[in-house]
Amino acid sequence: MSIRIAFAVVLLVAATGCGGSSAGQSANLRGKVYVSSSVTEQGKPRAMVEGTRVELRFTDDDRLIAHAGCNQMQGPVSLDDGKVTVTELGMTAMGCPKPELHEQDTWLSKVLDAKPSWKLDGTDLVLTGANSEIVLAPEQPATLEGAWTVNGLVTKDAASSVPAGVKATVSFQNGNLSINTGCNLNGGDRPYELSGQTIKAELGPITDMACDGVNEVETALTQAFSGGGPTYKIDRNTLTLTNQEGVGVTLIK
Repeated sequence: MSIRIAFAVVLLVAATGCGGSSAGQSANLRGKVYVSSSVTEQGKPRAMVEGTRVELRFTDDDRLIAHAGCNQMQGPVSLDDGKVTVTELGMTAMGCPKPELHEQDTWLSKVLDAKPSWKLDGTDLVLTGANSEIVLAPEQPATLEGAWTVNGLVTKDAASSVPAGVKATVSFQNGNLSINTGCNLNGGDRPYELSGQTIKAELGPITDMACDGVNEVETALTQAFSGGGPTYKIDRNTLTLTNQEGVGVTLIK
């Protein structure tokens, strides 16, 4: 009789341990952001649109926020039974500058709608569907230092995308600022200083060439750096530079 009781206790402990491990893994995802390091489809690498990646954010109130480079998707999420189950997955309807971005949004929404399996492989999160696998690593906090690409224009009351085909970068390296738009703002390291959340820098001489689409971005950049320099804010991998009136740009790393 004692042997049977001992055996039952062993089974109970084992079952409890397994359940605790699964629950613990689910809890470990809350409040974290994961970004794709590799994407395969039907056993072959799937190329992402240049400058984009899959981002999955698991909020503390059990919602999933997903992004593939253009529109944002979100909805209540359950991670029970090793499946990512998102109910009522909604998506914004922002106009993307490239058709490929719309296609990428549609692809990711289909992956999530299909309730992919998930597991933790070390610190990586692995999602596996019928025809695809996405390996994602925990997002590392971004710092101001390094190169940033402009991906949005902001005013006090609105935000818009960068015109199609325009690529503008802002780099902060060893105390020097470099802006490259391929038109009037083009390179030239200029010293900058940080004063709290304000970047103090002089942009120097600026030419006055007409460049389709680029001029709109350059105007936003020069306005951001006017009046003593922009205020900067970093949220995950997004940098916002705005002047006192709230005019400026958003950038991604």
